[in-house]
Amino acid sequence: MTLAEMENVEVFNSEGKGRGLKSIRDLWSGDVIFAEPAYAAVVFDNLTHCVCHSCFKRQEKLQRCGQCKFAHYCDRTCQKDSWVNHKHECAAIKKLGKAPNDNIRLAARIMWRIEREGGGLTEGCLVSVDDLQNHIDDFDSEEKNGLMEDVQTFLDYWPNQDKQYSMQYVSHIFGVISCNGFTLSDQRGLQAVGVGIFPNLCLVNHNCWPNCTVIFNNGNHEAVKSMYHTQMRIELRALGKINKGEELSVSYVDFLNLSEERRKQLKKQYYFDCTCEHCTKGTKDDLLLAAIDGDEKPAEDVVKEVIQFSKNTLEKIDKARAEGSYHEVVKLCRECLKRQEPVLADTNIYMLQILSIVSEVLSYLQMFEEAAENAKKMVDGYLKIYHPNNAQLGMSIMRAGVTHWHAGHIEVGHGMICKAFAILLITHGPTHPITKDLEAMRGQTEMELRMFQENEFVYYKMREAALSNKPFHVMEEPKNEAPSNIFHKKP
Repeated sequence: MTLAEMENVEVFNSEGKGRGLKSIRDLWSGDVIFAEPAYAAVVFDNLTHCVCHSCFKRQEKLQRCGQCKFAHYCDRTCQKDSWVNHKHECAAIKKLGKAPNDNIRLAARIMWRIEREGGGLTEGCLVSVDDLQNHIDDFDSEEKNGLMEDVQTFLDYWPNQDKQYSMQYVSHIFGVISCNGFTLSDQRGLQAVGVGIFPNLCLVNHNCWPNCTVIFNNGNHEAVKSMYHTQMRIELRALGKINKGEELSVSYVDFLNLSEERRKQLKKQYYFDCTCEHCTKGTKDDLLLAAIDGDEKPAEDVVKEVIQFSKNTLEKIDKARAEGSYHEVVKLCRECLKRQEPVLADTNIYMLQILSIVSEVLSYLQMFEEAAENAKKMVDGYLKIYHPNNAQLGMSIMRAGVTHWHAGHIEVGHGMICKAFAILLITHGPTHPITKDLEAMRGQTEMELRMFQENEFVYYKMREAALSNKPFHVMEEPKNEAPSNIFHKKP
């Protein structure tokens, strides 16, 4: 990427926020405002053996670096592309005898790039790593102690023959990672697999109801000719019409939370007070806390009791999920929904959380009929809460559509898949692997829907025969690690 490709934006001073980016031309929904490769990126510690260290795709079989035995790659192409970033790391890991944690590895990769190119502006960057905010002065005592531990571990890892940096500068790099580390997902967008630094993206300020979304694209090295390869990158995309001169914004956190909770999270993780309209006015808080209305409206104390029961249940669910006790999770969700349904509205955040969990786990257990019923309720609630072009909304509708297909509800399933496809065309673009998979799925369900409308009996007979003659597709095991916040905070 070159600076010429940043021609849609310019840096400006955003009132009350510091630096920001604004559009210098009119933009439309789905436009790629800019794409940016990672300045540096690493795979999370627990996934180093099953995620490519170059493109960050999750793969069953990866080739291991023959020198350090730590880095893993899809193939020689990925290994070759990553060598400039892995060369020093490879030698350092061999010398230390083990790989340090992902925070240390990312800091070292940043420092090695600074050693190669200098700390000033590099090609395609509107801001240097040296000039990014580190917020170290805002750290509490626990964070400062953690910072000092990281700095010491880094100094033990950093080779003596390489350029030596002051503790103050090394601390700055760790502060930058803490505030600006971007969460990288696998090629299906289902799991957070790594963290990277993207300087230009760091200039985009937060808004709980943003006009842009940022999507991670793992790139594509499958073409025979390298001229058709695309590199791993983030893409900033417009969610709707953006006028010339308008500030660009993304949401740093999931909107599906009360405004007070979002503000607490933003203050704790990013050290600022959100003053966006949705936070100051508490927009949609009434929906997220809503009880059923009408003649059977429950008493306030009953609502409080059910919400507290829901909170307690969510804690039990977290424990059961961590232990892999998925049937226990389903049992807890059913009990909670039984208490919630006569009291809470379909937009209530606690009901939506339970519906999301139970539909996902039931799908994994292949109990698709019940999973589809709960997924439909979840989507109906989401549609009243989220921005119509929200990426997480699109992904949720896609999963609900697949669940309905598995349950044999082809009409509803096809409708959801088409709805999800329309959203992801804007948020991810037509060439993203997720969108391409969804397009193929849409073609499949459209063909099946025509068969169903022509002869329902024959359709179900053919479907039954097809499913019995090939291995049944098992839904991926539920994970707690799906990316919900765009920036990664060290645990």
